[in-house]
Amino acid sequence: MAERATTSAPGPHGPSDDPRPQPPEAPLPSDCCDSGCDPCVYDLYNDELVLYRQRLDKWRARHPEIAQ
Repeated sequence: MAERATTSAPGPHGPSDDPRPQPPEAPLPSDCCDSGCDPCVYDLYNDELVLYRQRLDKWRARHPEIAQ
């Protein structure tokens, strides 16, 4: 009996078991109340953006054939 491959073929965004990270959704201007909250929604977004970029760099390292 022939063995079947256990990895999926990469699609346009990478293998289905290791999808490309998605960027966080940017807050709308109306999401900020302009009262100096700590943390502000923009601070939280920037933190998520840093994490996203780190995850994307790691994903690209795992998928050099796809990463551009």
